Amino acid sequence: MSFLRVLLAILFPPLSVIGKGCGSILIVFLLTLCGWVPGVIAALVILNNPDN
Repeated sequence: MSFLRVLLAILFPPLSVIGKGCGSILIVFLLTLCGWVPGVIAALVILNNPDN
């Protein structure tokens, strides 16, 4: 996980997971619409997932 991805996860979470698939982008986008904090948390969890 690079510094740029973490910065994007904090500023605009859907952009940080753009390489992780359409489902991840959609989930993070919807959570960001519900509130900024849930979107950031979801983006950081997806970025820290060792399986991807």
